[in-house]
Amino acid sequence: MPMTDDAQIKALLENARTIAMVGASDRPDRPSYRVMAMLQEHGYRVIPVNPQITGEHLHGEFVFRDLGQIGDPIDIVDIFRRPMAAGEAVDEAIAVGAKAVWMQLGVINDEAAARAEAAGLTVVMDRCPAIEIPRLGVAKIAQSAD
Repeated sequence: MPMTDDAQIKALLENARTIAMVGASDRPDRPSYRVMAMLQEHGYRVIPVNPQITGEHLHGEFVFRDLGQIGDPIDIVDIFRRPMAAGEAVDEAIAVGAKAVWMQLGVINDEAAARAEAAGLTVVMDRCPAIEIPRLGVAKIAQSAD
């Protein structure tokens, strides 16, 4: 079952530092463009993933083709794809060892959620972190000095 408990969702958001955004868009009219900027302003490192704009930069971050290309640990994979396409992103998230998958508002794929949970990932579905962060009062993320 996808996570629905507010305290658990808040803890997930407070403990995450790196979010890979599958379906990030370079078009300012797209929700993923605005959500990526908001998450960065909140202190997260957001890594955009979009095969259509691979190699470009979005909000200062290099755009990767797929999750496997990133090479850095990923706390949350935020999925901005149609529900039918979300399964592929979930399978990539499992393969790279992400800690959680977050399917955006309207992205509901129960089979993909079940696969992620069976692999030990936390699953949030049909929610938006840009809505949940202010609603739950998640404090700004302090990046550790590596």
